[in-house]
Amino acid sequence: MLENKNIIITGAGSGIGRATSILAAGYGANVVCVDLNPCVEETVQEIKAGNGNAVAQIADVSREDDVQHYIQICIDTFGSLHGIYANAGVSGGGKPMLDLTVEDWHRTLSVNTLGVFLAVKHSVPHFTQAGAGAIVCTASVAGLRANAGGVDYSASKAGVISIAQTVAYQLHGTGIRINAICPGLIETGMTKPVFDSARQRGTENRIGQINPTKRFGQPHEIAEMACFLLSERASYVNGQAIPVDGGLSASHPWAFPRN
Repeated sequence: MLENKNIIITGAGSGIGRATSILAAGYGANVVCVDLNPCVEETVQEIKAGNGNAVAQIADVSREDDVQHYIQICIDTFGSLHGIYANAGVSGGGKPMLDLTVEDWHRTLSVNTLGVFLAVKHSVPHFTQAGAGAIVCTASVAGLRANAGGVDYSASKAGVISIAQTVAYQLHGTGIRINAICPGLIETGMTKPVFDSARQRGTENRIGQINPTKRFGQPHEIAEMACFLLSERASYVNGQAIPVDGGLSASHPWAFPRN
């Protein structure tokens, strides 16, 4: 599906980013794995152990120089850039609105929203020159509806959705596609506190029960959507915010039927 495609994936050190990097390499892509955490080297080692091709790059996605550098690493290492998955993000900590500080807002939006913007801004010239390219961003169901995250996190992810929609039209006729994925509750390092708390209470079996699939998701399930959107199989998908959430965002709030 991604044979000989040169792809950049941010937040590749763990969770959705690691799962997507490994899957993309398995589909034939050459992957630049980007993360602020050195554990991104473990992702690359796993890819290489499976005979895949990848390099690791330590970077802060909210710093413009770092973004320009990791894109150049892809060009220098693999010769071109075909797709980028701007996936890196932070949870914001889930503080109540009145407890949030200006510093909290700066940190959450600098990674979740500014990081996506910078990835788009500095990859587009390469895609424009090639006449094609695929951009995928990680948003969230929290960017679609309330009660899936804190105010800062939800606003940051709504911003990602708006970037995907707005940029799709600003890139009209260029051959470049941009889409956002809106994960529901996925078991990752970011959501670990939710899972740890439920397991301590003995209520792990209730996690994710509110959606019609009646379970939480796994990183590889988001990775499959990301690889599809990065591939030419998604050639007519553009400017979309696609929930991958077990059906959670399909409904207004509802009560479980009682037997």
